Amino acid sequence: MGYQEERQYAVRYRGFVLLQQRNHSWLVRPERSPMTLLPFRAPTCSLEDVKALVDWRLQQEAKLLSVA
Repeated sequence: MGYQEERQYAVRYRGFVLLQQRNHSWLVRPERSPMTLLPFRAPTCSLEDVKALVDWRLQQEAKLLSVA
């Protein structure tokens, strides 16, 4: 009666924790407050794609702050 558990792992990247879900999508959460970006989910993709998405969102946030 072997029940194999799929491994899930977390990666720390630029102040965020990237949590891979069972369906291979990603949950992205800030490590600590104050949050510059709200937590979000990324679709099924590679770790590099999630990192690129975090970089893009941080860049967009910086643009919004510079305009204000």
